[in-house]
Amino acid sequence: MIATDLGRRMGHGQAQVLPPWNPEQTLLLPPSPVDWLPENHLVFFLLDLAAELDLEDIYAVYRQKDPRGEKAYVPRMLVVLLLYAYCVGLPSSRKIEKACWEDAAFRVLTGNQQPDHSRISDFRRRHLNALAGLFVQVLRLCQKAGLVSLGHVALDGTKVKANASKHKAKS
Repeated sequence: MIATDLGRRMGHGQAQVLPPWNPEQTLLLPPSPVDWLPENHLVFFLLDLAAELDLEDIYAVYRQKDPRGEKAYVPRMLVVLLLYAYCVGLPSSRKIEKACWEDAAFRVLTGNQQPDHSRISDFRRRHLNALAGLFVQVLRLCQKAGLVSLGHVALDGTKVKANASKHKAKS
C-alpha cells in the first residue's frame, strides 16, 4: 500500500492509503490462460469435442495448397472458434476478431492467437460445405453427451394484424 497526502489535501486529518497501480505488471492474470475460466466452461467442452470431429475435407484443401504464402492457422482451431462464436451469438467475423483480443474465453480457445477478420471470413467461405457437415456432427455428438434432444421444430409464419399505434398510445 502506498500512503499519499491526498487525505490532507482534501481536508482530512489522515493520509489516504491507496493500493499500488502498475499497468505494466507482468502477472496480472493467472500464468495459464486455462485458469482464467471455470472448469465447466463451454470452451473446454468444445476443445474436447474438437478431437472427435472429422475434418478430413478441410485438411485436404490445405494439403493441396502451396505451402508458401499466407500464414495459416490450424484449421481445427478455426473450426472450434466458429463453433464457439455461433454458440455465444457472434456470427460476425469482425466481432469474432475483436473477441479474440478482448474475451478470455476466446483467448483460451485460440491459444492466445488473434486471427484477422478477413482470415476468419475466408475460412468460413472456403469451407462452407464442410462446415455444414460439421454442425451435424456436433449436434450428433451433443446428443450422445445428453446435452440436446433432437426432434422436430415447426415454425409458424402466420401474420396477424395488430391494433397498436404510437399515436393511440399517447395520452
